[in-house]
Amino acid sequence: MKLEIPKSLRVEHEELHEELVHATKVSGKVGEAAKVVAKVLHPHFEEEEEYALPPLGLLPLLAEGKITPEMKDVFKMTDRLKADLRQMLEEHKAIVATLNNLSNIAEKEKKMEQIRFAEKLMLHAQNEEEILYPTAIIIGEYLKLKLKK
Repeated sequence: MKLEIPKSLRVEHEELHEELVHATKVSGKVGEAAKVVAKVLHPHFEEEEEYALPPLGLLPLLAEGKITPEMKDVFKMTDRLKADLRQMLEEHKAIVATLNNLSNIAEKEKKMEQIRFAEKLMLHAQNEEEILYPTAIIIGEYLKLKLKK
Protein backbone atom coordinates (compact mmCIF):
# COMPACT_ATOMS: atom_id res chain seq x y z
CA MET A 1 0.00 0.00 0.00
CA LYS A 2 1.36 3.41 -0.96
CA LEU A 3 1.40 5.63 2.10
CA GLU A 4 1.44 9.33 1.43
CA ILE A 5 2.07 12.28 3.67
CA PRO A 6 -1.13 14.33 4.02
CA LYS A 7 -1.05 17.23 1.57
CA SER A 8 -1.31 19.86 4.32
CA LEU A 9 1.82 18.53 6.03
CA ARG A 10 3.71 18.08 2.76
CA VAL A 11 2.96 21.67 1.76
CA GLU A 12 3.94 22.94 5.20
CA HIS A 13 7.29 21.14 4.97
CA GLU A 14 7.85 22.56 1.48
CA GLU A 15 7.06 26.09 2.67
CA LEU A 16 9.37 25.77 5.68
CA HIS A 17 12.13 24.50 3.40
CA GLU A 18 11.63 27.42 0.99
CA GLU A 19 11.70 29.93 3.83
CA LEU A 20 14.89 28.37 5.17
CA VAL A 21 16.53 28.52 1.75
CA HIS A 22 15.57 32.19 1.59
CA ALA A 23 17.03 32.79 5.07
CA THR A 24 20.33 31.17 4.08
CA LYS A 25 20.67 33.78 1.34
CA VAL A 26 20.41 36.72 3.74
CA SER A 27 23.75 38.42 4.07
CA GLY A 28 25.76 38.46 7.26
CA LYS A 29 25.35 36.54 10.47
CA VAL A 30 21.65 35.81 9.87
CA GLY A 31 22.42 33.90 6.69
CA GLU A 32 25.24 32.01 8.39
CA ALA A 33 22.98 31.08 11.31
CA ALA A 34 20.30 29.92 8.85
CA LYS A 35 22.87 27.69 7.14
CA VAL A 36 23.55 26.01 10.49
CA VAL A 37 19.80 25.43 10.89
CA ALA A 38 19.67 23.92 7.39
CA LYS A 39 22.55 21.57 8.11
CA VAL A 40 20.81 20.19 11.21
CA LEU A 41 17.28 20.29 9.81
CA HIS A 42 17.70 18.70 6.37
CA PRO A 43 18.47 15.11 7.45
CA HIS A 44 15.72 15.32 10.07
CA PHE A 45 13.12 16.41 7.49
CA GLU A 46 14.19 13.52 5.26
CA GLU A 47 13.62 11.03 8.09
CA GLU A 48 10.23 12.50 8.86
CA GLU A 49 9.15 12.30 5.25
CA GLU A 50 10.46 8.75 4.98
CA TYR A 51 8.70 7.19 7.94
CA ALA A 52 7.23 9.58 10.53
CA LEU A 53 4.63 11.45 8.47
CA PRO A 54 3.32 8.97 5.83
CA PRO A 55 1.33 6.92 8.39
CA LEU A 56 -0.79 10.02 9.02
CA GLY A 57 -2.20 9.64 5.52
CA LEU A 58 -4.26 6.72 6.82
CA LEU A 59 -6.23 8.87 9.28
CA PRO A 60 -9.19 9.66 7.00
CA LEU A 61 -9.65 5.97 6.18
CA LEU A 62 -9.33 4.92 9.80
CA ALA A 63 -11.83 7.60 10.87
CA GLU A 64 -14.31 6.05 8.43
CA GLY A 65 -13.64 2.60 9.88
CA LYS A 66 -11.98 1.40 6.67
CA ILE A 67 -9.25 -1.08 7.54
CA THR A 68 -7.60 -3.36 5.00
CA PRO A 69 -4.87 -5.99 5.31
CA GLU A 70 -2.64 -3.84 3.07
CA MET A 71 -2.45 -1.30 5.88
CA LYS A 72 0.04 -3.62 7.58
CA ASP A 73 2.62 -1.87 5.41
CA VAL A 74 2.51 0.98 7.93
CA PHE A 75 4.03 -1.18 10.68
CA LYS A 76 7.57 -0.83 9.37
CA MET A 77 7.27 2.96 9.55
CA THR A 78 5.46 3.23 12.87
CA ASP A 79 7.72 0.67 14.54
CA ARG A 80 10.76 2.61 13.34
CA LEU A 81 9.29 5.89 14.59
CA LYS A 82 8.54 4.32 17.95
CA ALA A 83 12.10 2.97 18.17
CA ASP A 84 13.64 6.27 17.00
CA LEU A 85 11.35 8.61 18.94
CA ARG A 86 13.93 9.55 21.56
CA GLN A 87 16.46 10.34 18.81
CA MET A 88 13.89 12.36 16.87
CA LEU A 89 13.13 14.42 19.97
CA GLU A 90 16.85 14.97 20.60
CA GLU A 91 17.18 16.18 17.02
CA HIS A 92 14.36 18.62 17.71
CA LYS A 93 16.31 19.99 20.69
CA ALA A 94 19.32 20.53 18.45
CA ILE A 95 17.16 22.16 15.77
CA VAL A 96 15.48 24.44 18.32
CA ALA A 97 18.89 25.47 19.68
CA THR A 98 19.97 26.52 16.18
CA LEU A 99 16.65 28.31 15.68
CA ASN A 100 17.06 30.20 18.96
CA ASN A 101 20.48 31.28 17.79
CA LEU A 102 19.05 32.38 14.44
CA SER A 103 16.28 34.28 16.20
CA ASN A 104 18.70 36.05 18.54
CA ILE A 105 20.96 37.10 15.69
CA ALA A 106 17.99 38.17 13.57
CA GLU A 107 16.67 40.24 16.47
CA LYS A 108 19.99 42.08 16.79
CA GLU A 109 19.97 42.74 13.04
CA LYS A 110 16.26 43.63 13.04
CA LYS A 111 15.41 40.89 10.53
CA MET A 112 11.77 40.29 11.48
CA GLU A 113 11.14 37.80 8.67
CA GLN A 114 13.77 35.41 10.03
CA ILE A 115 12.52 35.83 13.60
CA ARG A 116 9.01 34.85 12.46
CA PHE A 117 10.46 31.91 10.50
CA ALA A 118 12.35 30.63 13.54
CA GLU A 119 9.23 30.91 15.70
CA LYS A 120 7.14 29.16 13.04
CA LEU A 121 9.58 26.27 12.74
CA MET A 122 9.83 25.88 16.53
CA LEU A 123 6.04 25.68 16.72
CA HIS A 124 6.08 23.11 13.91
CA ALA A 125 8.51 20.97 15.90
CA GLN A 126 6.32 21.26 18.98
CA ASN A 127 3.29 20.17 16.93
CA GLU A 128 5.21 17.11 15.77
CA GLU A 129 6.23 16.22 19.32
CA GLU A 130 2.81 16.73 20.87
CA ILE A 131 0.51 15.53 18.08
CA LEU A 132 2.00 14.13 14.88
CA TYR A 133 4.57 11.64 16.18
CA PRO A 134 2.25 10.23 18.87
CA THR A 135 -0.59 9.97 16.35
CA ALA A 136 1.59 8.12 13.84
CA ILE A 137 2.66 5.65 16.53
CA ILE A 138 -0.95 5.17 17.69
CA ILE A 139 -1.99 4.44 14.09
CA GLY A 140 0.45 1.54 14.02
CA GLU A 141 -0.60 0.23 17.42
CA TYR A 142 -4.29 0.54 16.53
CA LEU A 143 -3.85 -1.32 13.28
CA LYS A 144 -1.89 -4.07 15.01
CA LEU A 145 -4.87 -4.62 17.31
CA LYS A 146 -7.38 -4.48 14.46
CA LEU A 147 -5.36 -6.63 12.08
CA LYS A 148 -4.02 -8.97 14.79
CA LYS A 149 -0.39 -8.67 13.76
